[in-house]
Amino acid sequence: MGDEGLDALLAPVDAFLDHLRLEVGCSPHTCAAYRTDLVDFARFVRARGVTDLRTVSRAEVTLYLFSLRHRRMSPATVARRLSALRALYRFLVQEGEAGADPTEDVRGPRRRRPLPKVLSREEVARLLSQPPAQTPEGLRDRAILELLYASGLRVAELVGLEVGDVDLEAEVVRVMGKGRRPRVVPMGTYAVRALEAYLNLGRPAILRGRQSRALFVRRGGKSLSRQRVWGMLRRYARLAGISTPVSPHMLRHSFATHLLEGGADLRAVQELLGHASIATTQIYTHVTREQLRQVFDRAHPRDRMPRP
Repeated sequence: MGDEGLDALLAPVDAFLDHLRLEVGCSPHTCAAYRTDLVDFARFVRARGVTDLRTVSRAEVTLYLFSLRHRRMSPATVARRLSALRALYRFLVQEGEAGADPTEDVRGPRRRRPLPKVLSREEVARLLSQPPAQTPEGLRDRAILELLYASGLRVAELVGLEVGDVDLEAEVVRVMGKGRRPRVVPMGTYAVRALEAYLNLGRPAILRGRQSRALFVRRGGKSLSRQRVWGMLRRYARLAGISTPVSPHMLRHSFATHLLEGGADLRAVQELLGHASIATTQIYTHVTREQLRQVFDRAHPRDRMPRP
C-alpha cells in the first residue's frame, strides 16, 4: 500500500510537531525523529482500517508494539516509539482532540541496563603512574587521578572541590553531590600523598602568587573544567597503553567494582558513591562466576570440610 491518504491521517501529528517546534522549542533533529516514529505508526494503523489517529484504541497500540518486536527492533527502539506515541496522545488529550489516551497503562519492553565498563586493577595502576612527578601539572594530574579512583568522585564533584574540602590529617574529602546532598568520603594513603605533593609544590607553582579557592587549578588561577579533566585522562590512558576509551566515570565504576570484589558491603559502597537508592549501586555487583565460586569455597562450612 502506498502513501495515498496518509497526509489526512497525519494531521494530528503535524499539529503536535508544530507544538514541539513553536512552544516547546524542540530542535529540527528531534522533531524529525518524532515524525519518523509517528509516521511508521500511522502506516501500521492505516493498514488496519484506521482513518483518524484520534480514535486509535489501546489494543492497536499494543499490536503495533508486537509488530515492532516481530520486525526484530531492539528494546530501545520499541521504547522510543512508545515514548513518541505517549507524547502525541498526551498532547491530543490536553488539546481536547482525543477523549482518551490509548497508551495509558501500555507497558513497554524491559530495557536491560548496560553493565558499567571498568578497568582492571593492573590498568588502573598503569594509568595512575603516568603523570610526571617533575612538573607542577604532573603533580596536579596525579592527585586528580588518585583522588578519582580512591574516592569514586563524579567529575563535577571533583572540579567543584575547594582547598578547604580536603582534610589530609583525617584523610577525608567533603563532597557536595547530586541533589545538593553532602557526604564525607575517605581518600586513602596514595591519594593523601599525591594531594600533599600537589598542595605543597604543584599548586603554588601553577598559581604563581594568584589566589584561588579551587582545589585543582590551571595557569591563570582558574579552576579546571570537566572537559580538561576528560582530555587529561584520555591522554594518560593512551600513554598507559589502554585501548578502551577511558572517562572519569569509568574510574568511579572501577572504584565501586573493586571495592565489592574486595568484600565491601553494598550499603557502604552506596554511601561512598552518594547514591540515593541502593538499586543504583546494585549494578556494580557483576562479579564473575569464578569469583563467586572462590568466595563459596572459602566461606561455606560444608565445602570446607574434608572430602570423604
